[in-house]
This record gives sequence, C-alpha cells and structure tokens, in this order.
Amino acid sequence: MKSKAAAEDVTQEAFIQVFRKYHMYDHNRSIEPWIYKITINTARNIHRRQKWLSFFGDSPEQESKEFIEAEFFRAQEKKELWQEINKLSHKSREVIVLHFYIGLKLNEIAGILNIPLGTCKSRLNTALTALRKRYADSSQIDIIQGGELNGSI
Repeated sequence: MKSKAAAEDVTQEAFIQVFRKYHMYDHNRSIEPWIYKITINTARNIHRRQKWLSFFGDSPEQESKEFIEAEFFRAQEKKELWQEINKLSHKSREVIVLHFYIGLKLNEIAGILNIPLGTCKSRLNTALTALRKRYADSSQIDIIQGGELNGSI
C-alpha cells in the first residue's frame, strides 16, 4: 500500500477475515499461503473501494550499522528499484513482491492468485525482463530478497 495507514487497514481487515473464515481452512495444508491469499484479496477489495490507493508502495526501512554513505546509496538504489517495480503492471508487481519480498514459491503464488503455474512463471519472467530493460547496465540491478537488495537479476 502507498501509505502506512492503508497497510494497517488491510492487515487489520485481513486478520478479521482469517478469524471469520478459520473454519474453512484445510488443516492438511500450510496456513501461510492461505493467510496471504486472504490478505491479497482484502487488499484488492479495499483498492477497488478506494481508487486513490495503490496496491504496493515503498519498501520497509531496515536498521543498518553500515556507514552513512553506503546506506544512502543503498537506499537510493532501493528507491529507484521500487519506482521501476511500481511502473510494472499490477499483475507483474504482485508476482515480484510475493516471490522476492515475501519469499513464496511460484506454485504457492499461483495458488494464491488462482492462476496456472505457467502463467505465474510467465508473469515473473515478463516482470524481470521489463526491469532489466529499464536499466542500462543490468549488472547494477539488485534482486529483492526479504526486503533487501542482493545479487543480480
């Protein structure tokens, strides 16, 4: 979400839905993807009701013990990458965030979004290709993992 307040609203509403629908949960499956699916659907519903909201926003800031200059440049890179991610289509952003920031496997993402695994892979590939094209030197693109930028795409 673009604002902290909107993200808090989605989180609160999602957990209310989790408690309301817990009786529908299949205990033979992992609970985490089920909760993510409810959260995504809740965010989509709130987004539909309030057109001025956008689904994804700035990355969470994390504490760092590095030098101020290094932290500044890393923050700039993160900001630039998030700006590029926000330029992607809604569907591409969903897959990027769920896979690289939340750490879900592609088959879990496919289940959450109710799409075939091949479609999920295609969306991820399309998103990564678009991000690579936007950067002149693709070696400068850092991949998102757990909210941090690591490695190259």
